[in-house]
Amino acid sequence: MIRPISISLSPNTEADDVRLAFGQIISFWKWRDRSPVLKLEKEFAERFGFSRAWSFNSGRSCLISILEAAGIGEGDEILVQAFTCNAVPNPILWQGAVPIYVDCLEEDFNMDAFDLERKVTPKSRAVIVQHTFGEPADIDRIRGVCERHNLLLIEDAAHALGAEYKGRPVGSFGDAAFFSFSRDKVISSVYGGMVTAANPEIGERIAGIQKRTKFPSLFWTVQQLFHPLLLNLMVLPVYGIGGKYLLVLFQVFHVLSKAVHRKEKQGGRPSYFPMRLPGPLARLALLQLSKLERMRVHREQIAELYLRELKNTSFVLPRSFPERRSSRLRFPVRNKKAHEIIERAWGKNMLIGDWYTSPVAPADTNLAKMRYEPGSCPVAEALSRETLNLPTHIRCSVLNAEAVVSFLKNYED
Repeated sequence: MIRPISISLSPNTEADDVRLAFGQIISFWKWRDRSPVLKLEKEFAERFGFSRAWSFNSGRSCLISILEAAGIGEGDEILVQAFTCNAVPNPILWQGAVPIYVDCLEEDFNMDAFDLERKVTPKSRAVIVQHTFGEPADIDRIRGVCERHNLLLIEDAAHALGAEYKGRPVGSFGDAAFFSFSRDKVISSVYGGMVTAANPEIGERIAGIQKRTKFPSLFWTVQQLFHPLLLNLMVLPVYGIGGKYLLVLFQVFHVLSKAVHRKEKQGGRPSYFPMRLPGPLARLALLQLSKLERMRVHREQIAELYLRELKNTSFVLPRSFPERRSSRLRFPVRNKKAHEIIERAWGKNMLIGDWYTSPVAPADTNLAKMRYEPGSCPVAEALSRETLNLPTHIRCSVLNAEAVVSFLKNYED
C-alpha cells in the first residue's frame, strides 16, 4: 500500500478543494477581498441558528478572543477537562490565567460534572466544556454546576460542528463557543475557526476584538493553501515509498506549517495567534461547509460499520446516547494495548489515530508547563493509555474501513 489509510493528512480534501486552493494561489490579487469572510460568517450563523459569528485563523485565536472578551486575566482559574490538546490550556496560560484540570468519563470521554463541582474554588471564573471526538458532553449537568457557582460556560466545539444535544446544535448552550476548521476537523480550511456568543456583552466585545486583530502574513496564507495541493498531489500518492519524508522536508523548510508549533508544547505562543481568517481560507471553508451534510452522512455510515463489525471483540466501543447526535469526527475505541496497536498499524501504512496519548496532547507536550499535575485526573490518564481512534472522514471509503476492521480483528488472533 503506497497511499496510506490515514485519519489526518488533509482527510476532508476532495478534488474540488484542491482545485480551489490552486485557484486561490494563482489569483493572489483577490486576497484583499473580505467578502468571502463576511459570507462565511453569515452562512455559518444562519445554518446553526446563531445571531452572529466571528471568524479567526484558528480555534486557539477564537478562544483567546473569548477569554479576553470575558475579562479573564491574571490568577483567574479556568476549569478545563484533561484528555485534551494543548491548544486549550495554552490560551488560558497566555492570558495569565490558570487551567484547573477536571477528570473525564469513560463513557463519553467528556468532562465529569461531579469532579467539576469538586474543583470549583473562589478563584474559578469559567468552565470550558469540550465535546470530545464530536460526542456532545452532558451539557445539562455541566451547565447546572456553572449556574450554581456563577461561572461562565464556554463550549469547545472544535470537534463537534453539526453535533446536537436534545435537538439543539452544540455551541448554543454556553455564554460563548468556538469551532475549529483546522486540517483534521469536521470541515477544513487547513487553519481557521469561528466564535459564537449567546451572551450579548461578550459578543459585542468579541466583535471589537476581531476588528482590532490583524490578518496573517501573505507567506503564512500561502503555506496553508499549499497544504491541500502538496499533500494530495505529491505526499499521499507516494507516502509508503518516501512521501512521509517529503512531508517532513516541506515542514522543515517551512513550505508547509505544522498543526502544532513546537513552541506550544512548552507553553509558548507562535506569532500567528491571534489573527483573523484571511479571504482565501474563508473560501476553502465555504466550500467545505456546503458539503457538510454529505460528509456527516458518510461519517455516520462508517461509524455504523465499526459498531457492527467490532461488536463482541476485545475493543470497547463508544456508548450511544439517545439525546445526543455526534459529529463522528473520529470513532474512538479502547483496548489495553492501544499504543502497541497504533504502532503496528502505522508500520502497515494504516495511520489510525492517537488522540490522546497524554492527558494534555501531543505526547511530547511539557505537562509541567501546562500546569497539569500527574495523578490529578486518573480516568483521563487511563484513557490516554487505552484509546485509539478510527477514520470516518469522506476520504475513508467502506473498503478502507473494512481494512481497518480486518487489521484490528487479526490483531486479536
